[in-house]
Amino acid sequence: MPLLHPDRLFPADADTRSIARRLYQEIKDAPIVSPHGHTDPAWFADNAAFPNPSALLIQPDHYVFRMLFSQGVKLEDLGIPARDGSAVEADPRRIWRILARHWPLFRGTPSRMWLDHVFEEVFGLEEGLTEANADRLYDHIDACLQRPEFRPRALFERFNIDVIATTESPLDPLAHHGKLKNDPWQTAKGRARVVTAYRPDPVVDPEFEGFTANVERFGALTGENTRTWEGYLQAHRVRRAFFKEHGATSTDHGHPSARTADLPLAECKALFDKALSGKISRDEAELFRAQMLTEMAAMSIDDGLVLQIHPGCWRSHSPAMLARFGRDKGFDIPMQTEYVGALKPLLDRFGLDSRLSVILFTLDETSYSRELAPLAGVYPALKLGPAWWFFDAPEGMRRFRELTTETAGFANTVGFNDDTRAFLSIPARHDVSRRIDCGYLARLVAEHRLQEDEALELAHDLTYRLAKRAYRL
Repeated sequence: MPLLHPDRLFPADADTRSIARRLYQEIKDAPIVSPHGHTDPAWFADNAAFPNPSALLIQPDHYVFRMLFSQGVKLEDLGIPARDGSAVEADPRRIWRILARHWPLFRGTPSRMWLDHVFEEVFGLEEGLTEANADRLYDHIDACLQRPEFRPRALFERFNIDVIATTESPLDPLAHHGKLKNDPWQTAKGRARVVTAYRPDPVVDPEFEGFTANVERFGALTGENTRTWEGYLQAHRVRRAFFKEHGATSTDHGHPSARTADLPLAECKALFDKALSGKISRDEAELFRAQMLTEMAAMSIDDGLVLQIHPGCWRSHSPAMLARFGRDKGFDIPMQTEYVGALKPLLDRFGLDSRLSVILFTLDETSYSRELAPLAGVYPALKLGPAWWFFDAPEGMRRFRELTTETAGFANTVGFNDDTRAFLSIPARHDVSRRIDCGYLARLVAEHRLQEDEALELAHDLTYRLAKRAYRL
């Protein structure tokens, strides 16, 4: 039997499923817009062959290794590098066998669906992973990766990716984006295919490791005096302009909360001085981050960059794992998040300004219908990002539509963000989103709340047009 059923994720009701099928057939091959993600720009700049199946499908994907770790598999045994340089498993075949041995753990999870999609659609496999066939599947995938049609750029074309945004720190020299900038492959369609996004967390979060040193480097990169509040803000403007030169159309902010502030100048300066001194309290650090969201909104009005806010995540929840392996190792945990009061200072100042575009995300689903949809349903500056991290799964996607459409409609949302470091799962994730949206639209048609031609137009919007428009791509 094939790994993927053609009707997967469609409604169980036969009549509604038929409508979903018709809608999906019209949009399933639409170009992919990937406006926010964490793929490595070096893949596209250098176009080198991916090294092996484990390095491609396991080690970059915290969805995969967090599940294995939760069941007793050490990250060292998966070849995840430790910060102290101590030895970890170096044999990719052994790492692959670990995944095969624990494959039943992924039953019913989105990771299983994504990987099955990769196995069948990308590598032409007709059987699921088992301990018995692990080596044979490894050899097949490994052989594929040596062929030119499995190089990053060839896969980019095969996946029909229109544009993909990576995410970089302001301290990143953007060397790979610089290499891409004048590459004929990058400019072949008259516009950039791979762009960056400005993620200033290392220099706006006083609790980020090395904050003071980061701000000093920030000054050196920009030629601004970042020991002063005015010089620090100007450094952001300079760096944002540099990112725009390398294709950026958005900024991204991973703050613990959605809190914003609009403080008097003297208080901003005093708070910044405390942040640089390292003698800032936790509450003061939160207030500084809050002020910086408002400052970033002001800069967005000037330079046109879309502002993304990804709050409500306790990042690196385990200090022991952070110390040993660093950030982004599956220990980012959702928190309850408040938006109405938190965003009010920013909205009081800029919320009615149509030049500003703020895309709000959440890991707290309870806020969708209570706060986020009503806010986006009235403030011109606000749009809703779809489910991400824990909720970019079928159930989360359905709930997102159910909880936001009645108040915010479709036009105040921005399509799908794949938010991944695993390049080959991008088409799989977009396919899941397209199927879920078609199923939801089919239900509205079956309930006589939409005409089918309206549903088809919306399917194109949700698949492609809204993301292009919202991210100014």
